[in-house]
This record gives sequence, structure tokens and C-alpha cells, in this order.
Amino acid sequence: MFSVMRMRAGFRWFRFGVRGFHHSGDGIRTVTVSLGDRKLEISTGKLARFADGCSVVKLGDTSVMVTAVSKTKASSSQFMPLVVDYRQKAAAAGRIPTNYLRRELSSTDTEILTSRLIDRSIRPLFPAGYFYDTQVLCNILAADGVNDPDVVAINGASAALALSDIPWNGPIGAVRIGLVDGEFIVNPTRSQMNISALNLVVAGAASSHVVMMEAAAENVLQQDFCHAVKLGVKHTQQIIQAIQQMSRELKVTKRTPAKFFTPPADMVEHTRELASEKIYAVFTDFTHDKITRDEAINKIRLETEELIKEKFPHSESFEVIEAFNSVSKDIFRNLVLNEYRRCDGRDLMSLRNISCEVDVFKPLHGSALFQRGQTQVLCTVTFDSLESSIKPDVITTALSGIKDKNFMLHYEFPPYATNEIGKMGGVNRRELGHGALAEKALRPVIPKEFPFTIRVTSEVLESNGSSSMASVCGGSLALMDSGVPISSAVAGVAIGLISKPNHEKSSSDILDYRLLTDILGIEDYNGDMDFKLAGTSKGITALQADIKITGLPLKIVMEAIQQATVAKKEILSIMNKTISKARSSRKENGPVVENVKVPVSRRARFVGPGGYNLRRLQAQTGVTISQVDEETFCVFAPTPSAMNEAQEFIREICKDDQEEQLEFGAVYTATITEIRDIGVMVKLYPNMSAVLLHNSQLDHKRIKHPSALRLEVGQQIQVKYFGRDPTDGRMRLSRKVLQSPTATVVKTLSDRHSISIATPHEHSSDS
Repeated sequence: MFSVMRMRAGFRWFRFGVRGFHHSGDGIRTVTVSLGDRKLEISTGKLARFADGCSVVKLGDTSVMVTAVSKTKASSSQFMPLVVDYRQKAAAAGRIPTNYLRRELSSTDTEILTSRLIDRSIRPLFPAGYFYDTQVLCNILAADGVNDPDVVAINGASAALALSDIPWNGPIGAVRIGLVDGEFIVNPTRSQMNISALNLVVAGAASSHVVMMEAAAENVLQQDFCHAVKLGVKHTQQIIQAIQQMSRELKVTKRTPAKFFTPPADMVEHTRELASEKIYAVFTDFTHDKITRDEAINKIRLETEELIKEKFPHSESFEVIEAFNSVSKDIFRNLVLNEYRRCDGRDLMSLRNISCEVDVFKPLHGSALFQRGQTQVLCTVTFDSLESSIKPDVITTALSGIKDKNFMLHYEFPPYATNEIGKMGGVNRRELGHGALAEKALRPVIPKEFPFTIRVTSEVLESNGSSSMASVCGGSLALMDSGVPISSAVAGVAIGLISKPNHEKSSSDILDYRLLTDILGIEDYNGDMDFKLAGTSKGITALQADIKITGLPLKIVMEAIQQATVAKKEILSIMNKTISKARSSRKENGPVVENVKVPVSRRARFVGPGGYNLRRLQAQTGVTISQVDEETFCVFAPTPSAMNEAQEFIREICKDDQEEQLEFGAVYTATITEIRDIGVMVKLYPNMSAVLLHNSQLDHKRIKHPSALRLEVGQQIQVKYFGRDPTDGRMRLSRKVLQSPTATVVKTLSDRHSISIATPHEHSSDS
């Protein structure tokens, strides 16, 4: 067994060693790109040389190493099997993980969302039919807390793939654009991003084409947003040129795969003869909905595949499936390109029918049902205490500066939404990404100072395209229904693209194209782009562009933004007919927040020993209590009835000395309730909580135990009141001062009349 393992290990070392050192050339290569007043450094050839490609990209003192490895044996999948894994290393941020193992465990939300960002940037540039398992790993080596590693990682992935022998039509470049005080900043620092009105990440390809965009914005105007996109694309070209220079110096040669998984031309042509008319008839029958259209196409598919197998008996099943898909896709696209028609009968710029409903379920804090065509989303709003806000892990906090988050949107996509059966439980990457996009769209309109943590849930009940943008619309309606004073309603829409490449020049040039407003699921599947834009009537709050071809000219991007803006305003006008602004007050059964003033003198009684009273109050009434300052406690109650119950509880706890006003320097009759080693516990009146009278205040003589004075439980003694301790609010009582022969006045709280034992003059001087 040992010898076999040694042989396997040796073969593996030889295989990767040859390829790794071949790609790394004769040494280390480094290039530096100037981006405004910032410098981006890209290097290769020093680290991880067994990988097919490796690069280290540095911005400031943040460094990210990215490796790319692709198998030489084809995968059995029917799509490009690409895995991108971005991991935040605790050591890079100078921290140790706080979990019980003190090591990195499963991926965080931030890591998953960044992995998706990188995936969408590089996936479109792999050749069609390249179905070989490929893995891109992004490892943060050092984080300075100033420069965000995510954009650095995109450039690292681009360099690693471009400098490897993996077939890839790159490189690309990526930058972040911020907007601070009306000025655009390229790759802003973390402190600049905290006050930036825009967070735009642009990935560009050669010839100033766009391959990926993602943005969160504070209601940025359309013209400003478009300018930011152009500025970002301009700076990506410098990064692309730098990587191309390194590739030429290293004389990189791309490998030739054993096979590109595309169907044979004669099989495609035969499929076209067999099925084109039937497929065309289905796509031009506007009475179909999603389910019936899919069933009709699948029926044609099964019949056609049987006939293909008869003519091509030795063909692979994948080739047969892809031949039919290719023909179906061509017919669908040509219908749009040549006849300006869509499969549901709409023209290219029309929206589907929209209906809105709010206050769907009375007990909820807020709810809305948004229907657009066959996409149906139920959104709910729930309020909770500020203590319920999300606290990110320490590594995310160290890297991004985010400490807590009191607004969140959670997106759910159950299998029945597409008439399927699937496993429930957990959140997949797609759901996480869609929810994050909708949350970005709504966050700018949420009031900065709001007394509750807000959770919006969006459950997709039916899906036929653009469910994330439906979540934005439904979430906006639900927030207004709940009484959250949002600054403006928000709507979102998805724009699609059907394009015709110019094969005479290059695959990145587009000869003809059509933009589609409010796309269906099938238009997303057969199209070249899913361009999601959300915002208010004034500006843009979020954008995400999933581009499936090797790049879009800026002209098309600008047209898509304009077309989405027009559609967004139309959707807002429909939503406003249902509810146009937030309700003036929250629901009657909604949560309540009140501040309770507890004087320092009563704080110990209110909190109780070790916080016992607070815990009991929270357990019995369901409220949440947090301390605001020395005398103020914030009480959150899930319902008004719970608040009433809590207030009664608080009154009961604190009532003992709220009614009785003790006079400083007066003498009172106290009853001993308990004998302790350090003193006696006494009460001045029946409903008072007992207080300690220490041994040092019992007598002029030094005593070790109250029994030395023959004190017993139930015995009444005279004590003098000296107010409250300013630090802990406890009563200050003394029996010792009364053991001198000086005359005093004894006061009893049961009988309000003072019994004079001395002259008024003596009493006043004593007090």
C-alpha cells in the first residue's frame, strides 16, 4: 500500500509540476497599474506553482492570491462546471475565529456573495462547449482594513486564468466606483465607502465591453450612474492591458481540449428539418402559459430525440439533447430578432399584467402580495427589538467595517414555485444572492433612525422570471403597509437581450440586437442577458447584470438602463394605486417600544440580584429590555398587551419606595427581618425590600456578629436615615449614631404623626 501511494503521489507531482513550471516561465513577473491615485500590483511565478495558473494581486496592503486549475478529462455535466471559492482568512485580518474550533468553518454570506460576483465575471468568457471541471480559489493573504479584497480577487481570477493554459477568452479587469461629495472615486477606501452614495463594481473585457456589473446606490440619478459605468469601464482597460503584457512575456499557450461539447452540424440540421415548424407553432401560440408551453415543447423534444437516435444510432445522449436545444433556441431568438414578437404576445417593451395587494394577513406587522404575469411573491414585514439586529462575524467586521444590521431581506424559493419537488431547508447560493440584491434595492429608503429591527421575508409562490425584482416591489409595498416611513416606493424590473453576433469580425461584436422589458423565465434562459435594475421614481438604488456573452458594448448597456428606468416608473405608478405612501401608524397588534426611567435609588431593586428581576420580566411577558443610560431602560414588547403586562410588572417591582418619601436625618422604627454575619436586614415599612444594616453601623463597639447585641428577627430598633448611596442607590441607615445620649425624633411610617422626644431646635440641628 505504501509503495502504491508513493507511486501515485510521484505521478501527481510530475503531472502538475511540469504544467505549473511551464506556465510560470523563467521567473517572477510583476506589473503595476495606476488607477487614479491608487496602484494595483499583479504578480505571478512565485507562489502555488503547481496550479495551472496563479496570481497575487495587491491593492494598498491588501493581497489576494488566486489559483486556477482545470481537469483535462471532460465532465459529465451539461454546462460549464466552474466552482469559484472566495474565503476570508482570519489571519489575514489579524484575528482568530471565535467558533469553538478556532478555525475557518463553512462559508459566510459575504464569502458566498463575493464568490458569485467573481463567477459572474469570468464564466461568460469560457468557450462554448468547454465542459471540464474548473476551480478558482481566492485566498486572502493580507487585509489592511482599508481596501476591500473582493475587487482585488476578481482581477486575481482574471490574471490566474489568462496566465494559465486553460482555454479562456480573457482577460478582464474590475474596479469599484464610489461617489463621495459629488465626485467619483476609483477603488475607494473603506472609510470613503462609508459615506459614498454609490457602490458600483464593473468588470470589463477588451474593446471597452462590459461583462458584469453590480451596484448599490443611494438613489443616484440615471445620468450620474451612466457616467460611473463609463468611468469604471475606462479604468478596467488598463488592467486588461497589463495582464495581456504579462501573458505575452510568459508566452502563454492555451491547451487544446480533447473535445468541445457541441452537437454535430449535420445532426443540428436534421433536427431543424424534423422539429422547426412544430417548435415555431408553440412559440407563436400566445395562449400558452409557462406550464403548457413547457409541456408542449417537451412533447416535441421526446418525439424528435427518438427520430434523431434512429438516424444517428451511435450519437451520445448529450449531443442529441443539445441538437434539439440549439434548434429551439435559434427559433425562439429569431422570432424576436426578425419578427419583433415574444412568445407571450407582448411587444418588446411591454410589461406583463401587474396586480398588488396589501394587508393580506391581519395579524402580521405588514404584508403584500405582488403578482406580475406568472411571477407571484408574498412579502411580510416583522419588527423586533434592536437587540435582534445581525451581528456579523469578527472577520467580516474587520474586513468590511460592518458592525450590525437592523434591516434584512430574506428570499425563499420553494420548489413548488416552478411545479417541482425538491429538498427544503437551508439557503442555497442563488437564494442568498437574490435576497441580497433585493435588500440592496430597499435599504436606501429605510429611515436611518428606526426603533426596531426590520425583517422582510419574500416567498416566491410562482416563478416565471424576475422573482428578485418582484421581491423588491412586494417588499416596498409590505414596508408601507407596516407603517415604516420609507422615503419613497421602490420598484424593480429585468431587461433581457437577444443579440446576433457579427461572425465576420469577432465574437464580441454584435451585429444586431433587441432589448426585452420584463423578461420571462424562457427569455432569460434563451437570451444573452438578465439586467436587473431597481430604484425609486427619482433614481437608482440597485443593479445587477448577468451577461452570458463575452461582453456588451457600452451603447447597449446605456440603452438597457434607459429602458429599465422607463419600465420602473410605469411599475411604480401601478403600485401607487394600491398604496402610495407608508401608513401613518403601525398596526394595532404591532410591537411597542417605550423608555422607562428608573432612578438610581431603585435600579438595584429593578434589576434584582444578578439580573433576576429582568430575566423574570422578560420570561413572563416576552419583552426585551436594554439599558440606554444610567437611569433609562428601553423596553421592547411584541404587542401592546405585552407592554401593559410589563409595565404592571415594573410598577409592582418598584412600588415599595415610590409612594413613601423618607426625610433625610430623620429617625425611623425599623423591623429586623434577617440576621446575617455581616449585619441585619431591616425594613422601614411592610412593602419595602429589606436593606442591610452593617455591623459597623449597629453600635459604637466593634462587633463580629449581631448576636453580640442580642438582636433577633422581628425586633424593632431605631435607625437614622442618611439618604441614598450615590453609586449604587442603596439606603444609608445607622443605629450607631443613636446610641449616644443626644435626644432624637422617632418617625413611624404607619403613623404619620411624629412623636417628639426633644425640642424642635434639637431635632433640626440633629438633621
